[in-house]
Amino acid sequence: MRSFSEEFGVEPQLMVGLGRKISPWRDLLVLIRLYRLCVRYRPHVVHTHTAKAGVVGRLAAYLAGVPVIVHTYHGHIFHGYFSPAKTWVFLAIERWLGRFTHRLVTVSEAVRRDLLRLEICKPDRVVVIPLGLQLEPLLSCERRRGELRSELGLGEDTPLVGIIARLVPIKAHEVFLDAAARVAAREPLSRFLLVGDGERRGELEALVDRLGLRERVQFLGWREDLDRVLADLDIVALSSRNEGSPVCLIEAMAAARSVVATRAGGVGDVVEDGVTGCLVEVDNAQQMAQSILALLGDPKRRAKMGQAGRRRVYPGFSSQRLVDDIDRLYRELLAECSRDAGFRT
Repeated sequence: MRSFSEEFGVEPQLMVGLGRKISPWRDLLVLIRLYRLCVRYRPHVVHTHTAKAGVVGRLAAYLAGVPVIVHTYHGHIFHGYFSPAKTWVFLAIERWLGRFTHRLVTVSEAVRRDLLRLEICKPDRVVVIPLGLQLEPLLSCERRRGELRSELGLGEDTPLVGIIARLVPIKAHEVFLDAAARVAAREPLSRFLLVGDGERRGELEALVDRLGLRERVQFLGWREDLDRVLADLDIVALSSRNEGSPVCLIEAMAAARSVVATRAGGVGDVVEDGVTGCLVEVDNAQQMAQSILALLGDPKRRAKMGQAGRRRVYPGFSSQRLVDDIDRLYRELLAECSRDAGFRT
């Protein structure tokens, strides 16, 4: 992160102790540190992301009297993550935080609908601002086609299907692997790649062995050369049970890859079934396998979907569009604050 920020002349303040797990003592120390930062720098706007940072960051900003507080939901943790009791607690916290958050930003209409249904905020407090990514390198990734296949020792005509996601339960990689086994039974030359890493890697590797896919599946871990990876994938799949806005699918579509994904969360706000990709029901490996097989057998359809997908996400999901949207939001909120409290921007 530091090297990336230095490229743009930004010096990050790393917050030691801010982790995903709940730890009352460490979280209190982080809250105090964030409060002191707000008092020291007196920001006009504090904008938080992710669940834990969203709680301590917004609370610190509120206590320090920051004029404008914004929080972005890239998804949410109210379905598929925790027990009913924990989910209820998190809902109560988010509803309370929503009272003094000036705007809640969601990355898709599906997430916005969920927040309103769960009564986390009022309709006038939530806005949809789609993701913005650096997609330009992916627009010309075709020039790198063959590089990954050469690295992996795969032929030019080998059907190659990949999933790009953290190896965590919500991504449901077991569904993808079940579908892979079904595809492999019909397409003996097909190969499958898992790009990403996480807590389930050992468990998923064992599942690959049980399914008899050891010679068909490769775990690539985290990769920074995403243009190189996407250039050689024929299909990008996603088997998530919950998804705010699918970054991997947006990137795949920018690379003009055809996609097969579950109808989870905001996926349907990005992928138009039958036009830019194929949507299947959550946890339905058979449907996923059927869609993958249909696309593998129809290169012209894959190419057509890929081009339609690229038009769908670029420039609509570009980083410049996101910067413009966020800039507009901040200015509107600061203007409102100025009218309401005499604050000068």
